[in-house]
Amino acid sequence: MKRWREFLWILPLSLGLGVMLSLLDGAAWERGWPGYSLLSLLGISALAALWRAEGSSRSLGWVLLTAFLLRLGLGIFLAQMLPVYGYDNEANSGGYIYRDASTYDLQAWGLAVSDDPLWQAFDRSDAIEEQYGGLTLTLSLAYRLLSPDAHRPALTILLAALVNAIGVGFAWRGLRSAYGEKVAVAASWMLAVYPEAVLTGCSQIREPFLLLFIAMLFWAATQLKAGLRLQGWGWLAGSVLGLFLFSPPVAGSALLITGIWFWLFGSERKVKWGWLVGIVVAAGLAFLLFGYIAGGALQVSSGPLANIVRWLQYSAEWNLYGARQTSDGLQPLFDALPEFLHLPLVTVYGVFQPVLPAAIADPAPWPVWFIVIFRALGWYLLLPLLVFAPFIGRSLPKGERLAWGWLCLAAWAWILVASFRAGGDQWDNPRYRLILLFFQALLAGQAWLYWRASRNVWFGRVLLIEGGFLVVFGYWYAGRYSGWLVWRISLSAVLIIILGISLVILFGGWLWDRRSAKGK
Repeated sequence: MKRWREFLWILPLSLGLGVMLSLLDGAAWERGWPGYSLLSLLGISALAALWRAEGSSRSLGWVLLTAFLLRLGLGIFLAQMLPVYGYDNEANSGGYIYRDASTYDLQAWGLAVSDDPLWQAFDRSDAIEEQYGGLTLTLSLAYRLLSPDAHRPALTILLAALVNAIGVGFAWRGLRSAYGEKVAVAASWMLAVYPEAVLTGCSQIREPFLLLFIAMLFWAATQLKAGLRLQGWGWLAGSVLGLFLFSPPVAGSALLITGIWFWLFGSERKVKWGWLVGIVVAAGLAFLLFGYIAGGALQVSSGPLANIVRWLQYSAEWNLYGARQTSDGLQPLFDALPEFLHLPLVTVYGVFQPVLPAAIADPAPWPVWFIVIFRALGWYLLLPLLVFAPFIGRSLPKGERLAWGWLCLAAWAWILVASFRAGGDQWDNPRYRLILLFFQALLAGQAWLYWRASRNVWFGRVLLIEGGFLVVFGYWYAGRYSGWLVWRISLSAVLIIILGISLVILFGGWLWDRRSAKGK
């Protein structure tokens, strides 16, 4: 009976949202509102079901509402503003935040209105830039079923916002089951409001779907951990299928991370051979499939493993080329350092992208300026917690410490892989890094709760190091973009100053703690 009562407010809300969006998109609104309304009905019903399954938690309700409205509202706002005030390029002129979103959405629309079957999204011989096909299939299916008469990008913005919000709901469920409600609240709020997640959550790219399936995978693992095999295996199958469709390499990575966490978490670590074999086989198939796809993209005919190696080599070369082309400030460092250190330099530099001082100093049109600052601010708020997270392991119960160490290792390895893949690119690098935001939010949420309870001084020192980095880098960027600074410093001097500040804070903090301990 309660479900029918919920339907009484979900239906008019969905109809109202559908009419509003159809009036905003500029196409024939009387033909557009049924598609918007149906998609809204399905998505809001799914969110309501997640909320109900968790006991109608008020905290979860606010998290889900914020996640959905923030993505949909910002997505529609930027879709209206970017064509008018953004850059004069194809992406901004079409109202898209990311270049890839423009490419993927337009190609999906082209497939939807063609006479071709939708499975051609997986045909690598066609001119479909989206590597794996799952996103193209999903977007083109949405257009063909819900908007066959006109191209309505707001429909796929709505789809991404709903999918991302549902992913936040599954994250809450999995984290609450494994770590308790406090961690679920902290991490879910981070997932709901983290800027990069918000911006990708209103864009036609893979990340909203990958975040959903990773959260679903973790939820399935917690159900299997609790002995709920039928439910656990069902959600596991759905999440693995979704990950394979949207990105086989992410599928393999997520399976390995979650599988090892499953084994390490808890007081008993008995090897369950069925689970272990399944994880290894699924991850192996994912990487073999990725090797096949990488070979097609690179137009080579080697074996899957050789294709992956060549793809990594190509990524490294493109990484260095992009850094040299887009960052004049790095050129003196390239000239001063031996060639074998160039790639490590760009990889470390990529960890700090998008650089907040550069975002503030960037003379971009105001919507783009807002987007870049929004993204950079989010990363520089999350980064200190991720740095601090490995050091709180001793505060956790013994049965959780090894699993915690594994998640820290996996999260930081992925951050470095993303930086290796895209280096100093301030758009692609943060998107790749975002894919494992679920685990990053778990680490950051737990670290935040630990600091609030303990007031550990080392977190403050991490913040001081970041503050010094931002001040010194900000001064250097001010010198680049304005002529009013009398004393300018080179990038080499910037790095030396930052390193010196960091060493003083770290050594001084260690020495202070040691003397304080002796005085007690």
